[in-house]
Amino acid sequence: MPPYEKNDVAEEFLMEADKKDEDMSQNRPSMKQLNLLVKDVVSHSTWWDLYGVDLTIMFANFALLPISLFLIGSGCIPLFATGYLLFSYVHATFTVKLAHAAVHNALAGSSHFFNRLLSVFFIEIWGGFTEQGSFEAHIQLHHPYTNVIGLGDSSSWRAPFLGRFTYLFIAPLSMPLFNTAIGITLLTGRWYSIARFLCIATAGYIMHFCLFRYLAGLSLLGTILCMITTRSVFAIPYIHVNIFQHIGLPMYDVKKRPRRLYQLASAALNLPRNPLLDYSFGHSIISCHVEHHLFPRLSDNMCLKIKPVVSSYLKNNSLPYNEATYMNQLSKFYNNYDELMVKAPPITELIGIQ
Repeated sequence: MPPYEKNDVAEEFLMEADKKDEDMSQNRPSMKQLNLLVKDVVSHSTWWDLYGVDLTIMFANFALLPISLFLIGSGCIPLFATGYLLFSYVHATFTVKLAHAAVHNALAGSSHFFNRLLSVFFIEIWGGFTEQGSFEAHIQLHHPYTNVIGLGDSSSWRAPFLGRFTYLFIAPLSMPLFNTAIGITLLTGRWYSIARFLCIATAGYIMHFCLFRYLAGLSLLGTILCMITTRSVFAIPYIHVNIFQHIGLPMYDVKKRPRRLYQLASAALNLPRNPLLDYSFGHSIISCHVEHHLFPRLSDNMCLKIKPVVSSYLKNNSLPYNEATYMNQLSKFYNNYDELMVKAPPITELIGIQ
């Protein structure tokens, strides 16, 4: 299991970046000023605000699991469809919202142990993906080097050999078939980690098989089909959201990055609130992605709570605060697919005070 100290390395990097910003910008907007405003909100927040809301959502989804399986095994088509969609929703909540919060150490309080335990459960057992690889790619690269070419530039989401319609609407449905294989590639050369991951992921697949086969009472074919397809129901919006929020925004050279506050503000985008995706993907991925990148250790609910403070500070100081609707972004990516998803992104050159 990867040591938690890796998280400290990423945090030290961000702290050093903030310190450099402070030294360079005594009279300019800075992370230090924004930190003070956000810390004031956090210090006046209750445990319920900090962690209680998201933990309640987690337990509610666990409670929905047996209900969904009962409906799937009911033998009635309308009830089966309801249970199928409910199970798919729970699966998305586990593998996106809760897994994302846990890998950021922002779900189970400040406990590294319980967050790690939940991270492994949601990512490897439920998702069939590698927790260690997720941590390295997301926490160690994507966050410290957001939109930095060759590091955290979201290039892993590009598949230039696919056409626009195939990439945006068909290919995501096949993701569950390749999740584990992709996870193995992230662990290339680390045989112990691969063996450990395969054991846990296999246990997860066996668990899912038993849930559909024995608790829901499905046939062998029905079990296999449900195991695959329930993982695909939210795959299309998942791909969309991940490319909408960074690709097409300013990209930077690692040696010519702007101050961290400007880098993160300019390199992330918020979508409007969505009743369905807010609680399956999480506020920090949907409507508070800018806030999440600025303060990645805050829970989903706290990202939502600090949003007015962050947006006001950035806008009042003439800093970027990117917002766009889901449909506008979808239209943009469909119409400009080659420019955004095939060609290498241009490096943004900043002139003047930035």
